[in-house]
Amino acid sequence: MGDVVNLRLKRKVKARDEAADKAAENRVSFGRRKDEKKLTTLLNSKAAKDLDGHQREE
Repeated sequence: MGDVVNLRLKRKVKARDEAADKAAENRVSFGRRKDEKKLTTLLNSKAAKDLDGHQREE
């Protein structure tokens, strides 16, 4: 026979783990200096521009 599991506690643990994961993502994205954010924005726009330049016209 299996062990008895309290689902309420399991849901709380799962929510806590998801919140910790989201906090880690936010620390990475929001915990940067202004120049780092600007560099990332410039690199992303350049990559999008380069990708658009390689598209075939029909």
